[in-house]
Amino acid sequence: MSEHQVPAVASGELDAAEHALLTSLRERYGSPLYVFRLDRVRRAAEALRAALPEGTRLYHSLKANPDVDVTAELARAGLAAEISSTGELEAALLAGHPGDGCLYSGPGKTSAEVLAALAAGVRLFSVESVGDYRRVARAAEDSGVRARCLVRVNPESGAAGTGLRMTGKPSQFGVDLDGLDEVAAARRESLEIVGTHVFSTTNVHSEQELISEFAVSVEVIAAARERLGVTGGMADLGGGFAAPFARPGAPVRYRALRAELEKLLDARLPGWRDGSPLVAFESGRALVGDCGTLVCSVTDVKDSRGVTYVVLDAGTNALGGMSGLGRLMPAGVRAVPLQREPLGAERPMALVGPLCTPLDVLARSRTAPVPAVDSAVAVPNVGAYGLHASLLGFLGRPMPAVVVLDGEDVVRASRLELVRRELPADGVGGPEARGVGGPEACGGTDR
Repeated sequence: MSEHQVPAVASGELDAAEHALLTSLRERYGSPLYVFRLDRVRRAAEALRAALPEGTRLYHSLKANPDVDVTAELARAGLAAEISSTGELEAALLAGHPGDGCLYSGPGKTSAEVLAALAAGVRLFSVESVGDYRRVARAAEDSGVRARCLVRVNPESGAAGTGLRMTGKPSQFGVDLDGLDEVAAARRESLEIVGTHVFSTTNVHSEQELISEFAVSVEVIAAARERLGVTGGMADLGGGFAAPFARPGAPVRYRALRAELEKLLDARLPGWRDGSPLVAFESGRALVGDCGTLVCSVTDVKDSRGVTYVVLDAGTNALGGMSGLGRLMPAGVRAVPLQREPLGAERPMALVGPLCTPLDVLARSRTAPVPAVDSAVAVPNVGAYGLHASLLGFLGRPMPAVVVLDGEDVVRASRLELVRRELPADGVGGPEARGVGGPEACGGTDR
């Protein structure tokens, strides 16, 4: 079956126990409903750690899923937190991460954000330009502390032909190699350069392509360290680890990666086995993608000019709003029916949401069995870039409920909400008043 023939609604993908569990949760909490499974989070963390060299550090990138319970599970598994907003910082702190264990990254850090992070104990930043370096250094001086940073590098080229490329071209991410001298010349006592950082691509399913990409990254890291005069410290090689999204599929496993990475590191960063430098990796989707399922109800089935429209109570407002960028759902969502009665006949259909826009399409015309009105469907593998990457405020629809499970036990049931806060009359306030704080920005309020 080709990519264009993958059905929007697939049958027989859930075992009886999973079917019964999701059905009972929908009956209890309604729909749409996100279900996050902590046992799957643990399993994914163990698998990824096993694929990486022993003694390296692994960061959980909260941008993929900042749910506090999910983040806390990864903290208990020994992972550190990579954050890029004060909202994500708040979620990390609520989850039990110490501020000084977080890596604060991102190309758009404001002075207010950096000051708030420093006040929370964050001391390690990834800087993306000479201006970013100076901004963090000034904030550290104003706070009376000494901070540390990794200089993120934009390599001249990459190796992987799949995934979403972030560097190796003109980019807002990282410093071009010929700009490292300017960063070195800007050094201040308040912000020590302790290493370098590369994150060039993401969601690479081919193990050989991922190994080739890491080979480029290790070379770039080694050259940048020499140019900056850095010894010891940290070498952050980023990630690129893949996971299926919004369709059935097993997590991606990289069986040869560990041995190949050890060879690359031995050749170019020979002190890494003794922690000089400490080698780090980052992952979002490979850690949390498989933990999440979205349960939706079918509100209507209608025909229009030869196409059957299956209308759900959740669309891009609840699942993958970033698909509007053409990045996350280019081939369409694939849902699994949760109905006891037989499915309707196969016919061309589109899976759409409830929003008043023709752009609210989860899967375009595909031939599949048609589910019944008032039945439910489940969308698997949406623990990453699902709920928290969606158009949550659009049209003011209620947000999905969130149920966190450990096995079959409910750890928490909650619902995110957008909250309006009045600004002080003089327009001056703390970080939240300036629009940079509060866990609700990233999902922390579900705790």
